[in-house]
Amino acid sequence: MSLEQMKEELKKRLKPSRFRHSLGVEETAVFLADRFGVDEEQARVAGLLHDCAREFRNEDMVKEAEKRGIAIGEVERSMPLLLHADIGAQRVREIYGVDDKDVSQAIARHTVGGPQMTKLDKIIWYADMIEPGRDFPGVDELRKLAKTASLDEMLLAGLSHSIIFVVKKGHLVHPATVLARNEILLSQQHEAEDGKNS
Repeated sequence: MSLEQMKEELKKRLKPSRFRHSLGVEETAVFLADRFGVDEEQARVAGLLHDCAREFRNEDMVKEAEKRGIAIGEVERSMPLLLHADIGAQRVREIYGVDDKDVSQAIARHTVGGPQMTKLDKIIWYADMIEPGRDFPGVDELRKLAKTASLDEMLLAGLSHSIIFVVKKGHLVHPATVLARNEILLSQQHEAEDGKNS
């Protein structure tokens, strides 16, 4: 399926606002891929299709995940919308013919992050947060970082912002988000220690 065909198919399946968001993430992902030397085509496809499973209603997410053998934790059972990322990772192959493990993984991780995120994973996660249609307190600062900071500095700021937002709302924080944030902090600490010792 060509990119244009993917867009046509996605447009049929998503609400107009969700489709616009998907185009915004695609555009932002390509900008970040260019900046950080990541395959632009992978970034484009993952950005465009990251929310493809949002065609399903929230109350159907558990059933759709079970149908595909996706593991469902307590946090996902409590917040089924989170499952759209893992469902989407399989949906890209089912509907759009995308058979690229890197793209699928980036889609699977675009909502809560995860351990040992690749550059592509990080780009899609961050692009989803700062695409032009997003409007929330602090988004302008996060957009500035996209032009100046390292990928890990950006992600650390984004993950921290996300965790604070979720905590203030009184929601559960997904362990994968905490893990992703801690991994970056630990990596920075190790680099600082290595710098002192060299």
